[in-house]
Amino acid sequence: MSPNFEAADGCVKHQEMESSRSLGTEKKEWLYRYGEGLAALACGIFIGVAWVIGSTSQLWSVIFYLLAFAVGGFVKAKEGLLTLIVERDLDVNLLMFVAAIGAASIGYWAEGAVLIFIFSLSGALETYTMDRSKRDISSLMDSKPETGVLIKDGVETLVAIEHLRLGDIVLVKPGERIPADGVVKQGVSAVNQSSITGESVPVDKGAGDEVFAGTLNCQGALFIVVSQLSESTLFAKIIRLVQEAQSEKPASQQFMERFESIYAKIIILVCLLLIVIPPFALHMSWNQAFYKAMVFLVVASPCALVASIMPAMLSAISNSARKGLLFKGGAHLENLATIKVIAFDKTGTLTAGTPVVTDIISFQGYDKTDVLRVAASLESLSGHPLAKAIVLEAQSKGVEIERPTDFLTLTGWGIQAQWRGDLWKIGKPALLEERFMTDAVSEVIDRLERQGKTVTVMHHSQGAVGVIALRDNIRSEAKDAVAMLKDLGVKVAMLTGDQHLTAQAIAKELGIDIVYSDLLPEDKVNRIKELNVTYGKVAMVGDGINDAPALATATVGIAMGVAGSDAALETADLVLMNDDTRKIAEAIELGKRTKSIVKQNIIFAMTVIALLISANFIQGIALPLGVVGHEGSTILVILNGLRLLRQREGIRIKTTG
Repeated sequence: MSPNFEAADGCVKHQEMESSRSLGTEKKEWLYRYGEGLAALACGIFIGVAWVIGSTSQLWSVIFYLLAFAVGGFVKAKEGLLTLIVERDLDVNLLMFVAAIGAASIGYWAEGAVLIFIFSLSGALETYTMDRSKRDISSLMDSKPETGVLIKDGVETLVAIEHLRLGDIVLVKPGERIPADGVVKQGVSAVNQSSITGESVPVDKGAGDEVFAGTLNCQGALFIVVSQLSESTLFAKIIRLVQEAQSEKPASQQFMERFESIYAKIIILVCLLLIVIPPFALHMSWNQAFYKAMVFLVVASPCALVASIMPAMLSAISNSARKGLLFKGGAHLENLATIKVIAFDKTGTLTAGTPVVTDIISFQGYDKTDVLRVAASLESLSGHPLAKAIVLEAQSKGVEIERPTDFLTLTGWGIQAQWRGDLWKIGKPALLEERFMTDAVSEVIDRLERQGKTVTVMHHSQGAVGVIALRDNIRSEAKDAVAMLKDLGVKVAMLTGDQHLTAQAIAKELGIDIVYSDLLPEDKVNRIKELNVTYGKVAMVGDGINDAPALATATVGIAMGVAGSDAALETADLVLMNDDTRKIAEAIELGKRTKSIVKQNIIFAMTVIALLISANFIQGIALPLGVVGHEGSTILVILNGLRLLRQREGIRIKTTG
């Protein structure tokens, strides 16, 4: 049997195993999604039957009402009892069930059953809407590849992605998902990266291009060299972010849950007082007092308040995930709405992060080739983007590179190493000893920095030997991103380790007013704190390991998803999966819209509760009407939150320039 047939047979067997394994999971998901709705429907049918036969058989009518209670109230009663027994606390589920049982105990079977029916119906709708929000987020996870076709010694073998190792070559045919992060070795195709970046248009890929696990190969066959293990792929990181986003609650929701617990105890206390006091003080019958107390228990319960926040938050997070904006939780979306300043790292965020050498100036009788040879040799052991650019320039010109010894990184300043018997240093102009800063060297540095170039100076024990200038091209979308943020009334700052003149030149081109230059990683943290004191809450945007402390210090840390380092991705609260900084303005606008809708929901819910309580005390209302008013408001706040889910088009913001 040929390898191709073996692979095909393996695919079939794998699919059969997956089908049988997923059958049980699908049943559970089906029950979770539709179980409450079916229970509410059955409850309504039992109530209808009980009402019809009530005039002929009181016993059978009560039996069907009991069935309605059992079927419609089982899920919520179970949740309420678990909260009471396990957490020793009260919640709205238990309040509703107690009110229904109380109504039935004084002969109001129909009212109690209707309460259970509408409460179970609103619960089913809430479960459905919450599930829909989560499904839109979790749909990213459906793109997770399980297997890949490994090419080894010319043989194709279907293997689990966990078995792929660095350097393995995998074959991805048209219509298949790429199993691992890697680099295209052979082949040309268009790849749909929407699961990673939110881009709907496929991106052309060829030899040397980077591809990501979970993306879809559309046209040609690709041979890909694996560059990341399955647990370290960008897709795996996304899944972790999604799981965090689903589980983390914003501060407002945490407050609401604490409030619910205290409020429920108060409601129970007032309810007991309404049962005991009126018969003595107002000469009201026990039945009347008990009924009015049950109505109070229903209309005063905070169901709508509790449902005011999370459906809206999950809808907004789901909306943003489809556009390549991954929040790690609703708390960060909530915080983003209050941001006053956005601080950008320069390299890799506002600029492309791939600098190129533009000028080489030599001193002390060295020529340009000598300067480039020494610089590339010294930088050959460094991983800094500027170092890589210098090495690449030397390689492109065929300049021979010799490895240095005693290599040492001077964090934030440059490097030093032994080369051909002398101690050399290369880095920022500030690294150059003052006695070596001649007028000629100073004039060259100033001229190049005014042009917006990054300047590195190389010297040894006898003085400066050469100056190398590099330019990192500004990202095409960066200017628009800054303008969009300004339109929203958000101030924009730039934090960079570059020299002052270089930083000012780039900031002027982008329209950034607040500039901090010559910064070490710890300096960025201090500047974030300064901005927070001066202007208010700060968001930090970065991509490198050296940005991680500042990302952690900011109110909201924002990382570049594709270009970002692992440290930046782990530390950040929001990830731009397509590295498009214009999306930050969209995220802020979405945060503000979410905050507005949550506020609408809370005001509406509190107003309805106040009106229903007042009506019950002033004139008295029927229990079914109280149920309709109370549960209707719960459904309305959920639907209001879902408006954020339906907003699928990008937010349009006026730009300048």
